[in-house]
Order: sequence, then C-alpha cells, then structure tokens
Amino acid sequence: MKLRILLMAASLALSVAIGLAVSRSGENNSDSAKNDHIRIGFSMDTLKEARWQKDRDIFIAKAEAMGAEVLVQSANSNDTKQMQDVQGLISRGVDVLVIVPHDGKAMGKAVDTAAGNGIPVISYDRMITGTENLGLYISFDNVKVGEAQAQYLVDSVLKEKAKIRIVRIYGSPTDNNAKLFKQGQDNILNPLIKSGSIEVVHEDWATDWRPEVAKQITNAAITRNGSAFDAILASNDGTAGGAIQALSEEGLAGKIFVTGQDADLPALQRIVAGTQAMTIYKPISLLAETAAEIAVKMAEGKPVIARSGVNNGAKEVPSILVEVSTVTKDNIRQTVVKDGFHSEADIYRNAPADGR
Repeated sequence: MKLRILLMAASLALSVAIGLAVSRSGENNSDSAKNDHIRIGFSMDTLKEARWQKDRDIFIAKAEAMGAEVLVQSANSNDTKQMQDVQGLISRGVDVLVIVPHDGKAMGKAVDTAAGNGIPVISYDRMITGTENLGLYISFDNVKVGEAQAQYLVDSVLKEKAKIRIVRIYGSPTDNNAKLFKQGQDNILNPLIKSGSIEVVHEDWATDWRPEVAKQITNAAITRNGSAFDAILASNDGTAGGAIQALSEEGLAGKIFVTGQDADLPALQRIVAGTQAMTIYKPISLLAETAAEIAVKMAEGKPVIARSGVNNGAKEVPSILVEVSTVTKDNIRQTVVKDGFHSEADIYRNAPADGR
C-alpha cells in the first residue's frame, strides 16, 4: 500500500490537518480506504531501559486493538543498524513508519527513503531533523521539561542561599530532545547565572544517556570541587542514577540536590529514600496510545489534527505535544501511582515504615 501525504495549514496557529490519499495499483480511492491488515513499522533506538519497553508494549496493544499489526525493531543505539532496520521494515511492506531515532540527524535519510516508497513517518518522542519529508512529530513538550527541572531546583535550593553552585549533566549529544531539555533549563538558569546567583562549576554531555558516563562526569566535578557544590541538574533518571552512585561513594548522597526525568522506578525509590529530589512524569500511556491511533489513521487515509509545530531544521513539522508533571516525594501517589504507571508497593518496597 503506497501512501501520499497532503499537508494543509489550517491557521497561523499551526493547526495542521494531515490527509492521506491512498493509491493502489488496480484500485480506486474508494476501495483503497478500507482497513485491510494495516502494518506499522516501529523502529526503536533501544529497549534497554524499562521506559522504552513500556512504550513498545502500550503501542502494540493499542494498535492491535484497532486491528493493526506492529513490526518492532530495536537498534541498540546504533545508527547503522537503525537504518538497516528501517530499510527492512520498508521491504516488508509497512504502511506507516514510527521511528524513535538514536541520532535525529542520521535518521533524516531514513525518512527520505520511506517517503520515496510512499510511506509516511511519525517521529516518536525524539525529533528527526533535517528532512522535509517528516509527516508528524509526537512527543512531550521537552522545553517545558527542562524548564520544570530547573525551576524546581531554583525554588528548592536557591531560596535557602544567596548563591548556589551547580553541576549540569546533559543528555546524549545525538538526541535532539537533550538539546531541548537544555534549552528549557537555560530559559530558567541563564538570567540567574548572569546575575551571579548561580554558578555552573562543571558541565558535560552524557553519551547515549549512559549512567556510567554521568558517574564519570560527577566524579570529575567532585575531583575539581570536592563537595563544594549544591546541586546536580541531571537531565534524566538514568544520568541521575549515575550521578548519585558517584555521590554515594563519597558519602554525599542525599546531601546534594539531584534532578531527574522519566519517573523510572529506581528513581522513584531514590526519591522516597531522599537521594534524588524530583523527576518528571511523562504519561507514556497517553503518548504511545495516541501515536498508535494516529499511525492507524494515517494508514486508513483519515485526517489527523496537529495543533502545534516544531521546527526540525528543514520545516515546521506538525506536532502533538503531551503535557508533563513534576514528581516529588509529596505527590508520588497523586501522579505515577494514580495513573498506574508504577505500583505503590514497588515504589515503597525498600522504604522504612515511616516513609510511607
């Protein structure tokens, strides 16, 4: 089944209707609109983290409930393999491609290859950059994620001191989301850095979001500054975990404020234990289910409304952005537990009785 995307700008507010005209050799458009075993290709950067396993499982369940088949490939954070995965999915005749890119720029070629075969592409969670052929971007408002991390740090730490010293651990330099998180953090921090209220004593990027790299960055900060800093602005829970491991080895865990993101179970357990201050809960169920619904609609030739747009360096990509929440020790039950993202029993498994 070959698909052609028609994009129509509905307003200056970037309300965009995505229409898909389906054409098949020997069939007219009225026949081709039928849902006859839709196949969705889901190319994922990695399945090493529990978060991505949740995305996969929720996406598949929703798509299958709508009568579609999902073919999943994981690239293990390897750009060459991900390109091969995409080419393999194309050769297997998928109707729509959903891609979680390891390197957003590298996957631009994959989008162009898919477009050359009449297959629309949804960029999932992370933006694919540098291509005009990307059909849709669905993610969280990642600038707001960075703003929420930095604002919570400022509200919690700076209120107690006239000046604070912080370490910044950014995400993977190949992940466009990491740059958006940093942009959001900068929106909050830069005026305070300029005024002298905040000093960044060490900063670096964590390749592939690896916790061991975050640990190395934290070790370097401790070597340079000893314990003379107040907080670590870690861009996700994995890097927060690596940072806290380094702090623990120096007897500093719980004494240095550490941020995170993703609401991973180990991070929530650290929040309960007092070694991590906060995380960002991104309702993955909503993201994955919405993406599955849109993928099926694209294959059926139905319109999809995207009320936002995000520039990928080549065009303003129609985008659907899901809201996020800040999670602390005080509201775990009202957020991740209430939504069924993690169970209360799992989160508080190692907590003392008075920590519940």
